Amino acid sequence: MYFPDYRPRRFRRTENLRRLVRETRLSVDQLIYPLFVVPGSGVKNPVQSMPGVFQFSVDRLIEEVRSVVELDIPGVLLFGLPEKKDERGSEAHSENGPVQQAMRAIKDSWPELTVISDVCLCEYTSHGHCGILEGNEVDNDATLEVLARVALSHARAGADVIAPSDMMDGRVAAIREALDEDGFTGAAILAYSAKYCSGFYGPFREAADSAPQFGDRRAYQMDVCNTEEAIREVALDIEEGADIVMVKPAMAYLDIVRRIREEFDRPVAAYNVSGEYSMVKAAAANGWIDGDRIMMEILTSIIRAGADFILTYFAKDAARLLRKQAYK
Repeated sequence: MYFPDYRPRRFRRTENLRRLVRETRLSVDQLIYPLFVVPGSGVKNPVQSMPGVFQFSVDRLIEEVRSVVELDIPGVLLFGLPEKKDERGSEAHSENGPVQQAMRAIKDSWPELTVISDVCLCEYTSHGHCGILEGNEVDNDATLEVLARVALSHARAGADVIAPSDMMDGRVAAIREALDEDGFTGAAILAYSAKYCSGFYGPFREAADSAPQFGDRRAYQMDVCNTEEAIREVALDIEEGADIVMVKPAMAYLDIVRRIREEFDRPVAAYNVSGEYSMVKAAAANGWIDGDRIMMEILTSIIRAGADFILTYFAKDAARLLRKQAYK
């Protein structure tokens, strides 16, 4: 019987042989941990649809961030819930808002930890949409000024990276101009460039209390059917000054991650979102899957597709496994 000179199975026989030829390597260096900050003190509220995820007041958040630092995770992404909401999301740019307080507290204790701030209005508006309304529609241009104010308040509080997730046209340019004029030329912009109007966001809306009170977000988030539009969105954001571009969600959009990786010379992030996380947690709790194995397989696939780093609620779990070298 004839066999070719090359037999691929030769390097699959043992774990150490597999390690030697492994093409994609997942590292704790590639993980960012999202956190939810709320007003008050002594607060640690579980998010029912996201097992292991909590809403923290600033004092309890610091305890959580300590565990992040101990696991050597390089950064966190902060979302905030205000004490009160209004039509314009005014609390989003309050100097004493929960996110701004959290940034200052984190930087006081761990100045080297990368702090990324989500810039959007959906958690702060009484109607739950991501911008200022004109009738029942989001007014794109009126929203830009507010987003720029939010970004500045975050930069002043210590944010290293500003991450606009609203999907308004022109928001990267508006934020870059505001940051530069105020002297924050070193603050980077991580643009949610290809953010799809996805059903995978459901659990997040409980965590952030951000569900729209009417309609949906199809008029400003991307159509799930489109690829070329994502390429145009990324090109626009880079032209406006984005330092990093992001695809959200990750799992169902790995083709988009790959296209962006191939076509643009910028770091690419991917957001492994709440629904992706909760599906794994629920299936694992029912004994249907090996949760740790599936988690690592998903995260590895995102890096394999071309992402430089992942924003994921799995960050701590994955970091623990990577530390133990338990993934085989």
